[in-house]
Amino acid sequence: MRQATITETKSKLSALLDRVRHGETILITNRGRPVARLEPVLVEGPDGSDDRLARLERQGVIRRPLTTAPKALIARKFPRGSRSSGVLQALLDERRRGR
Repeated sequence: MRQATITETKSKLSALLDRVRHGETILITNRGRPVARLEPVLVEGPDGSDDRLARLERQGVIRRPLTTAPKALIARKFPRGSRSSGVLQALLDERRRGR
């Protein structure tokens, strides 16, 4: 959390507000004592996820897709693996025997 004095806040309010718009919180102090806090206003969608995704995208944590995934890809079933590997079968056999 960034700290700013009252004098600094008065002279650099636009720059501080720009930082707040990008998700940062500013603690305003008077002679070393906290007196106020500038925080971003959370504008949430119905489930609150829009603001969270926008914040994570601004921080560079995620990148939203440019297009939607093709429906054929989503509807496709996963390939089935082989029946069982030798290691898995050995583990299951040991468990059945109570080892």
